[in-house]
Amino acid sequence: MNRADASPQEKGEASGALFAYLLGLVERKEREPGDDLISRLLTERVATGQLSREEAAMNGMILLFARHETTANMIGLGTLALLQNPDQAARIRDTDDPAVVANAVEELLRYLSIAQDMIVRVATEDLTIGGHLIRAGEAVTVNLPDANRDTVFLDQPDTVDLARNTRGHLAFGYGVHQCLGQNLARVELQVALPALLRRLPGLRLAVPLEEVKFRHDKSAYGVHELPVAW
Repeated sequence: MNRADASPQEKGEASGALFAYLLGLVERKEREPGDDLISRLLTERVATGQLSREEAAMNGMILLFARHETTANMIGLGTLALLQNPDQAARIRDTDDPAVVANAVEELLRYLSIAQDMIVRVATEDLTIGGHLIRAGEAVTVNLPDANRDTVFLDQPDTVDLARNTRGHLAFGYGVHQCLGQNLARVELQVALPALLRRLPGLRLAVPLEEVKFRHDKSAYGVHELPVAW
């Protein structure tokens, strides 16, 4: 479904098959509830009429897609950023302190901001932002990368500095609509990036940076492929 070379028909068929599977899972969980998210959605939302069975299945599809798509792209793009900044990569590779790795991951999340154009909000009242009037009811697309690289937020935002404190970055959104899977994503990155750098100490980009194909055509930013050698 997410292959860059897949045709629209193939993507549609894959999406339909995944939705059919999840709808079947919803129906099975109605008969055989367990200690899981789908069962909770059925009990707390479908049974009360807040969601339909189809909407519960779609919620599962969104969570499955978002959990894989964003983290996979963050690992690829984060690896590229580290290969371009070997001194910063050494901070992750050479430390045994999980706090250092955790802080480094936060800076990479801030610097790369995988979710680039998926944050849409509706104004609840008239307001002015940057000299532009936004009226109540109008939609607003929030640019997370721009916010994360605002010089009001921190100095030299266009550089990678894994030692600095980037607490307050908006890579996962803000407020009640923050990413549901952010803690899982953090753990995956804190495990994957050090493991990759330590097991392959000679890891390097196998092609010139100019030949790397970036996902400018997708909602989740990243690279279509990352040719490496070691």
